[in-house]
Amino acid sequence: MPLPFQTRIAVSFLWCFVALNMAFADVLSIYTPGTVPQLMNGTIEGVALSETLMLIAAVMLQIAMVMIVATQFLPDKWCRIVNSVAVIVTAAFVIGGGSLKPHYIFFAVSEVAAMATVLVLMWRREPQLVAD
Repeated sequence: MPLPFQTRIAVSFLWCFVALNMAFADVLSIYTPGTVPQLMNGTIEGVALSETLMLIAAVMLQIAMVMIVATQFLPDKWCRIVNSVAVIVTAAFVIGGGSLKPHYIFFAVSEVAAMATVLVLMWRREPQLVAD
């Protein structure tokens, strides 16, 4: 069954929501007490900052941003598959690469809930109209 236009729009907006939440979770993290000295030392919460780590973070954020557009143009079958893979990879990054700071947990829960909604919208069956 083809994906309705409204579903594609909703999923693109959900990916916008995820991308913005991922970015702002990191922005707000800079303002938590003690973070700036850690940044200056090159280690945040025991994790050494490196070019590789920054590239991984950039790729993960880019996945969410690419899905905003890809959802509009991929054929139905591929749209479902690519969105599902993007949700799994992005959710794993958000959960596994996150912080235990309260604001980050709040953002992470919001992001994972939005991505779960993406999966539901991609795979739900639209009700069939019954002709009388």
